[in-house]
Amino acid sequence: MTNPAEKKESKVYSQRSLENSTLIVATFTSFIGPFMISAVNVALPAIQKEFSIGAVMLSWLATAYLLATAVFLVPMGKIADIYGRKKIFSWGLVIFVISAFLSIFTPNAVILLILRIFQGFGAAMVVTTGMAILTSVFPPEKRGRAIGIYVSAVYIGLSIGPTAGGSLTHHFGWRSIFLTVVPLGLASIWITAKYLKGEWKGDKEEKFDLKGSIIYGISLMALIYGATLLPDVWAYCLVGMGILGFIFFTIHEKAIQNPIFEVRLFQNNHLFAFSSLAALINYAATFAVTFILSLYLQYIKGLNPQSAGMILVFQPIVMAVCSPEAGKLSDRIEPRLIASAGMGLTALGLFMLIFLGPATSITYVISVLVTLGLGFALFSSPNMNAIMSSVEKRYYGIASGSVATMRLLGQMLSMATATVVFAVLLGNVPINPSNYDIFLQSIRIVFIIFTLLCTVGVFLSIARGQLR
Repeated sequence: MTNPAEKKESKVYSQRSLENSTLIVATFTSFIGPFMISAVNVALPAIQKEFSIGAVMLSWLATAYLLATAVFLVPMGKIADIYGRKKIFSWGLVIFVISAFLSIFTPNAVILLILRIFQGFGAAMVVTTGMAILTSVFPPEKRGRAIGIYVSAVYIGLSIGPTAGGSLTHHFGWRSIFLTVVPLGLASIWITAKYLKGEWKGDKEEKFDLKGSIIYGISLMALIYGATLLPDVWAYCLVGMGILGFIFFTIHEKAIQNPIFEVRLFQNNHLFAFSSLAALINYAATFAVTFILSLYLQYIKGLNPQSAGMILVFQPIVMAVCSPEAGKLSDRIEPRLIASAGMGLTALGLFMLIFLGPATSITYVISVLVTLGLGFALFSSPNMNAIMSSVEKRYYGIASGSVATMRLLGQMLSMATATVVFAVLLGNVPINPSNYDIFLQSIRIVFIIFTLLCTVGVFLSIARGQLR
């Protein structure tokens, strides 16, 4: 007969095993998405050459994945809260792996586009539930470190994606990128089925708000697609439609009993609202930095793409190394203090970029990238910990989907800001020695905007209130 001590030890071992399995699966899946995005973007010229497609179709192959992910994040989070997060997570993995596998054999660009939409749909199911399951499994005193490792895997995927994608495309063709993620996906499915016992859900009696989902999806598509077309006149129309759609969505959600998104979280939960807005601002102020510096290093400093990539990789490496420790620190110290310090460091790094010029040393650029990497690591994991810990368990899916949506919106806003400034000052002309001075003026204006935006984010981050 098992004595109480053995029962307790068995329970502790079972909990530890569940935590480890969840962390492994969450880490795999948080790596796959960013890796797929950055690796496929590098392979787009090879895809264009094979299928003989135009620039519009090519851009859709990149945009379709992001749009599908963004549109389904919040609805899938709500469905997972009702019917079970593990169930939606598992089906998301299956859809993602099957669509990635089929992409290896795709005969034309149209089928590849459809498969990219399914990949985005599967990714949305995985992303919105992975963080929710991680938060459900890990107790508050261990949660920050686990989230830090999760975030670190995202940065690793982003950092090695371009290099690995370029190498795979060069040696084995662009289809090998999709083949690479299949084993990781299959391993995640196997670990989920074998080791993730139990289920995590909120209130199964709630009903799914289909009308709200449709309004949300159309509004988000208009907003994100409009941002990609800026500064075209139609872009402003689409962005305006998206904003109006979200106003109507908010009114609708407040009026029904079982909303797809609990708008009152933003109204009544000060910590959740300010942490989410801080995340939006942080991504809006930082995402375009790599894009702009890549242009600066190649045009102004005369580096080749490979050398520029070797310099730019300093930022994600610092993020990947420091994120787990920052998350772990937020388990002991109030997250808002660490996140605010991280946002402050990020603002400092952006301020340093205002002074870039032809004579700026590469050492200076690297020091800025290290500063930004450290700032983002200190902000992201503690901020995510604050968001997920500020809501009830039944809202984990919604909270996870919301913060992922904030990330995507911030990324789009960041690129839209850079695009509009370049379009106004440079116009629709190639960057060449005759307009290098205007190009440098453009990037200074962009970094001034980003610095001011991030400074506002520091005050929002401080004002969020105490978690503990």
